[in-house]
Amino acid sequence: MSCLALFDLDHTLLPLDSEYEWARYLVDAGAADASEVEANNALWLAEYTAGRLDFHRHAAFALGLLARHPRAHLEALRSGFMRDVIVPAIRPEARALLATHQDAGDLCCIVTATCRFVTEPIAEALGVAHLLAVEAGCDASGNFTGALEGVPSFGAGKIERVTHWLDSLGMAWAQFERTVFYSDSRNDIPLLEAVSHPVATNPDAALRALADTRGWPLLMLFASPTAEPAPALATA
Repeated sequence: MSCLALFDLDHTLLPLDSEYEWARYLVDAGAADASEVEANNALWLAEYTAGRLDFHRHAAFALGLLARHPRAHLEALRSGFMRDVIVPAIRPEARALLATHQDAGDLCCIVTATCRFVTEPIAEALGVAHLLAVEAGCDASGNFTGALEGVPSFGAGKIERVTHWLDSLGMAWAQFERTVFYSDSRNDIPLLEAVSHPVATNPDAALRALADTRGWPLLMLFASPTAEPAPALATA
């Protein structure tokens, strides 16, 4: 296996932010307060866009939303969320990009700062077996506690999480001829700098400027309804 292919999720493989939309879905379902969610989403989005997100404060809110409901109720809501929001948003361009790597036999993994409860079925829908996501604490009954477990897969934490995951597979960064990471966000610059082939995918303004300076490939995966990913970016 010569290539490790890593993918951010929100605004990279998906043309939306799954965590943001999940909170809105909870509001629509009567499972969260609209004013509270709107205020926190606005703060989170502003900080994230500016590259100064207080991740632990944000996680306390996002995971706290899960802790307010029994696991079974959340799973029922998640099924509706997948059906109504996520599945219609999955684009053929994303599937084609993933297939380029999967067909080549590359080791593929989604690395996201959104919690596993929300993103696990999304990874399954995309056909990606490996997922590194924010881990939420649970009690003995399987209900969420609102606590953050372990190292969050955000910023430089993504490097640590990938390193530990590879170690669990008996692998290491150095054994791959190429390591690729696709991301849209300035918050992923640490992992983009850690791989041999960073690809700025649907990038925000700050990442696009850096990519231009560094000469990193630019992939506008959702540039048009008929756009297809360039194989050279996926395999270079």
